[in-house]
Amino acid sequence: MSSDNGQGAGAGGVPPEQLALIRESVRKAKAPRAKPRTWRGAALAKERPVARVLVDKGVLHLDRYFDYAVPEELDEQAQPGVRVRVRFGAGRHRVREGRREGGGLVDGFLVERVAESDYSGPLAALAQVVSTEPVLSEELLGLTRAVADRYAGSVADVLQLAVPPRNARAEAKPSPEPLPPPSAPEPGSWERYAQGPGFVDALAKGASPRAVWNALPGQEWADELARAVAATLASGRGALVVVPDGRAVARVDAALTALLGTGRHAVLTADAGPEKRYRQWLAVRRGSVRAVVGTRAAMFAPVRDLGLVAIWDDGDSSHSEPHAPQPHAREVLLLRAAHTKCAFLLGGWSSTVEAAQLVNSGWALPLVADREQIRRAAPLVRTVGDADLARDEAARTARLPTLAWQVVRDALGRGPVLVQVPRRGYVPRLSCTQCRAPARCRHCAGPLEAKDAGPLRCAWCWRDETAWHCPECGGFGLRARIVGARRTAEELGRAFPAVPVRTSGREHVLDTVPAAPALVVSTPGAEPVAEGGYAAALLLDGWAMLGRPDLRAGEEALRRWIGAAALVRDQGAGGTVVVVAEPTLRPVQALVRWDPVGHAARELAERAELGFPPVSRMASVSGTPDALASFLAGAELPAAAEVLGPVPLPVTGPGPSRRPGAPPPGEHWERALVRVPPGRGAALASALKNAQAARMARGGGEPVRIRIDPPDIG
Repeated sequence: MSSDNGQGAGAGGVPPEQLALIRESVRKAKAPRAKPRTWRGAALAKERPVARVLVDKGVLHLDRYFDYAVPEELDEQAQPGVRVRVRFGAGRHRVREGRREGGGLVDGFLVERVAESDYSGPLAALAQVVSTEPVLSEELLGLTRAVADRYAGSVADVLQLAVPPRNARAEAKPSPEPLPPPSAPEPGSWERYAQGPGFVDALAKGASPRAVWNALPGQEWADELARAVAATLASGRGALVVVPDGRAVARVDAALTALLGTGRHAVLTADAGPEKRYRQWLAVRRGSVRAVVGTRAAMFAPVRDLGLVAIWDDGDSSHSEPHAPQPHAREVLLLRAAHTKCAFLLGGWSSTVEAAQLVNSGWALPLVADREQIRRAAPLVRTVGDADLARDEAARTARLPTLAWQVVRDALGRGPVLVQVPRRGYVPRLSCTQCRAPARCRHCAGPLEAKDAGPLRCAWCWRDETAWHCPECGGFGLRARIVGARRTAEELGRAFPAVPVRTSGREHVLDTVPAAPALVVSTPGAEPVAEGGYAAALLLDGWAMLGRPDLRAGEEALRRWIGAAALVRDQGAGGTVVVVAEPTLRPVQALVRWDPVGHAARELAERAELGFPPVSRMASVSGTPDALASFLAGAELPAAAEVLGPVPLPVTGPGPSRRPGAPPPGEHWERALVRVPPGRGAALASALKNAQAARMARGGGEPVRIRIDPPDIG
């Protein structure tokens, strides 16, 4: 082959310079060097050459640390707390040049570096240090271990909840410099509570008080939480506030900004984008921000020098994590308060039995207003019972009893009126028109429903019902046991044609409504805040909430009612609440007196007498009949444990979305409850965890699900 310029070329016309470069590369490649990720033949770190790694496997029988060799090239990067990748699952005999090889790459966290391994065989090497950012502190690791032990779960599963996924772009950006501590705030509206100013002052002085706070109705609660956070920051410590939803986060965020300005707190919610959330989380971990407000995703936030943990409305189901091991934000914050000896504040308009237990045990002190303050702040509450409905001609032909109709008519001249209905949808559940017996499926006894004017269908087995008749009285007519928000809005629109009707529910949740007259129909928990407060509120179908087959039915109904009534103007401004429920029932009486604390205390006393949670500790175990029986037979339960059941669970249909922990569609599962007396909860969790780990190590078989402190025990 010739060249036009006459210069020489190598074989194939390749210039000699390029040939020389290729030869040099080949020559250098013959020199021994470590292969990527296996590090075969590579030298190890001279000091502490063994790394203990928590692998992200999430299975109970692998809930421990695994030792890996640290190559010398990764010595500086492989520090405790960083994310790493390792090869996991290599066989004992796959060893080359002193290194175990093979297995799949998995993520993990480097927990510590040690001089020697407890394992006598050859170690695999760390494959990669994903990032040099230490995201797992010793304090956070201890917390996740405590949560895993309490809920019979694995540390890897808890870390999935505690440490957000890495975002390289957010990690590359530096966090701002921390601001100096602010000055101590004034007590503000905390002065309405006898011990309020003292609580804020104790936080500002660096003390760690523990309190259960029954907040007065109104919207001052967000400012009061902000002042508690500001007082903690003034002492040079950090603060963490967990609230149920994004709307509550926005209110506390606005209150903190108004009180402290920007740059002193971070907002952590699951709804934030991955980059923004990780950037905020890193600012907290690096100490740039000392205060955090967020939803349950923030309960593990790595706040430096934690001085206060606070939770608002701990009875809200949003505080219960649906992913394994399903911890509750209240219990996580209690663990943090116990481990770090920081202050603790549990607040809400209502009161849970768990909150009453904290006060009853002396662990926390009550933070309440006197009766005169409560009477001035609360609206007037009136009731409509079954006897009133029987005498009321209007109630038999329409949804609104006469009293409710009169209250709405009068209140619409002063502002908006809130109408709370217990379920969303069109006509969710049905009953006989003659005897009011619930309409149930003839195949599985599940409740019948007719959504969006569709056919009758069982909510459990999803079979259509075309020829229903009442087995109690022989009647063929059906009536709506619970009329949903859309149907209620339609009926109210016809009753008050000149008034706008707005709805707030799962499909579309309103945040606020103006002070102009309007009817606002809402499902529980979706009530918007009205400017200046609502003139009145109607709480319809109270019997439906009280009649749920659940141990917490009364407590939950009262919490929902008070949550709506707290948005109504005080009695002095004409605020009125009408609840359609039997007035002799304990939750209704507690609402009339505005005494959720007394209701919770009486519930606690009854549960203590009957051995129900939270006085006792309980766990649910569910699975197919054979798998459940085998698991319970093999579990070494504490001597004082009592097994209740098993009982069959409703068969999950293919239509509706499954609740967390529900059986797979179409499968017949059973559930057993295991109860232990006070002080034996840790032993119960340990026994169930060990039994599940042993079962999984043997190959598992059919799944068995464990839940500590199940929220719904029937």
